[in-house]
Amino acid sequence: MTVRVLGIDPGLTRCGVGIVDVAANRTATLVDVQVLRSSPDLSLERRLLLISEGLEELLDKHKPAFVAIERVFAQQNVSTVMGTAQISGVALMLAAKRGLTVTLHTPSEVKAAITGYGSADKKQVGTMVARVLGLAEIPKPADAADALALAICHAWRTGAAGGVLPTSGTVAAGKRSTPSLNPGALTPAQKAWRDAERGGVVRGNAPDPAASTSAGPRRLNR
Repeated sequence: MTVRVLGIDPGLTRCGVGIVDVAANRTATLVDVQVLRSSPDLSLERRLLLISEGLEELLDKHKPAFVAIERVFAQQNVSTVMGTAQISGVALMLAAKRGLTVTLHTPSEVKAAITGYGSADKKQVGTMVARVLGLAEIPKPADAADALALAICHAWRTGAAGGVLPTSGTVAAGKRSTPSLNPGALTPAQKAWRDAERGGVVRGNAPDPAASTSAGPRRLNR
């Protein structure tokens, strides 16, 4: 089973949108990635309309099964968080109109899913996104990579594509939990899931992205 997920990194000036197809063995394929923009010189209602129209076009064009949005957190910059929250609301409404399931993921959840390290920086996330999707370069700007990371995170963390997340029991028994897993050979993200299920806290240094995948590179079309 392959599932299509649309990830949204909400923002009023730049809104990243990434669409991926993810198979049950966790293999992810790039479908599309864009950054929708609106100028700060425009009125708020016009900016919201522009981003809304772009989101609607991508939703109707690619017809995802699920939508993943980054969860908004309070920041010192009130205007920035307000714009982010407003775009999140627009995205939630557009998804609801199409009967789509929406899940909000925190930045740390996305980082842990993609890199195995909840405090990874944007370069580490972008590097892993490129490797997971077999791209020759990191999607830019960072909003694009973050949106793709959200989509991949959703499929991997929820098992939306039919895969089963490893449990402490299956790990201890050396059993396969998805077709792509070798007994006892967990990715950093899968180890993070295992530790979270055990009630532990994932600690340590960020993993080396170069050691995480052997997929051949593909050039990113934007």
